[in-house]
Amino acid sequence: MTTRGDTYFGRGTTDDKGPALAALFGARAALEANLPVNIRFLWEFEEEIGSPNFEKIISKAAADLRTNSVVVSDTVWVSRGRPANSAGLRGLLGFILTLETATTDTHSGEVGGAARNPLGELMKLACDLYDPTTGRVKLKGFYDDVIPPTRGELRDWATSGFTVQAYKKAHKLKKMRTEDSIEVMKRIWGMPTLEIHGLVGGYQGPGLKSSVPPRAELKASCRLVPGQDPKKIAALIKAAIRDKNPDVKVQFESMAPAFLTETEGALPDALRRAVKFAFQKDSVFVRDGGTIGAMTSIEKVLKCPVLFLGLSLPEHGYHAPNENFDWQQASGGMLAFAKYFEEIANLG
Repeated sequence: MTTRGDTYFGRGTTDDKGPALAALFGARAALEANLPVNIRFLWEFEEEIGSPNFEKIISKAAADLRTNSVVVSDTVWVSRGRPANSAGLRGLLGFILTLETATTDTHSGEVGGAARNPLGELMKLACDLYDPTTGRVKLKGFYDDVIPPTRGELRDWATSGFTVQAYKKAHKLKKMRTEDSIEVMKRIWGMPTLEIHGLVGGYQGPGLKSSVPPRAELKASCRLVPGQDPKKIAALIKAAIRDKNPDVKVQFESMAPAFLTETEGALPDALRRAVKFAFQKDSVFVRDGGTIGAMTSIEKVLKCPVLFLGLSLPEHGYHAPNENFDWQQASGGMLAFAKYFEEIANLG
């Protein structure tokens, strides 16, 4: 890790070592102040691969981990100017499509037009599954169970400080499907998606080699929202592939449902007061477009409310080469966590 001024640069500084340390030091301050609260830390290190062992581990330790509530240090504010607490996460369904039509590369002058081209067929299949221009998924029944954001959520989103200009700058986007702020927020937080991540096959070197590849692989995933069952969506994908191109094999890599937390009640109110105490600004509840599979496991096994006190900012560069975390968010985060622990201690 390196520092420049009050900013810390290094892998994982904002996702999630910096916020996690802010929570740790906030808890330390609360305990040194002799607050009547019992705090346990649970570190989870398998998020990037779908947390395959997490639920099994905490199920075995459920008695020792018993608690009244959980607060998570992950998730991102919309902008530095307005604190934002996440009220939900999208789920994830990753899959890989493969098609093999020959045993070796073949000369397009000899077999082109007669041989099947797996790259072209997977490209066509991708466009059968979704419209790459609009992002609209074409699977019948894909949107049936979607629970749309409430009017209250949309009001919070509208005052969250989100701007398309800042969003594009933070993520280094040149072109977008829409530049309407509310529509963008709906798409990244409140609506499901299908995205193509990679197409593998054929000649990848410099210049052109006019061969027909024998095999191709397409990598894709769906981000899911509350109401959607990953197993149901997987069945829809399998059925569509069987109908459109039965020679294509599908392999599902990860499967995690969406997650919603409560935004009304004693704990969310305590969270609001803690964030305002630390940052001198009222916070809003938004959602996060990413997935943290451990959250649904925690709710299922520990049977308690789960809230988010995130501290990261868009400009911190999640997973980017210059990922960073700054002292303003770190120091404010320590105060916010310490105050939150005081607030919940006073709830009795």
